[in-house]
Amino acid sequence: MDLIEILKTGAVLIRGNSDDTTTGLDLGDITNALSKILSDENGSLDLGSLVNSLSEGGLGAIVSSWLGSGENAPISESQIAELLGPDRVSEFASQLNIPEESAAKALADALPEVVNEATPEGNSMAEELLAKIGGARGAMDMLGKMFG
Repeated sequence: MDLIEILKTGAVLIRGNSDDTTTGLDLGDITNALSKILSDENGSLDLGSLVNSLSEGGLGAIVSSWLGSGENAPISESQIAELLGPDRVSEFASQLNIPEESAAKALADALPEVVNEATPEGNSMAEELLAKIGGARGAMDMLGKMFG
């Protein structure tokens, strides 16, 4: 699945969440807003940065569930703000003309599935992510630091 399809999946989740402010939003607008806040300067999904932010913030178990094949652990609105930074949440809210609280909730609803979709087993994006953190050994070291 390519990046745009992955972001469209996130957009559908955001538009279908329980917050009334996101219900009528255009899927294309949501997809574009997601792309702007989750992509690096090359237009690729910046998973390495997300993983690093989560592990540095003590949220490594959450991201590990998103990368694995099991159920995705939830993330709270406040953890989303920590993960992405308040500027990105604010930018997302501004692009969609919704309150920041709604933006954080929408991102908390969608991000686990977006990362999960971007990293199915055997996917090159997952392999790239592992390479950024030092392969399987780096992942194990990172998990050891979190739980050690």
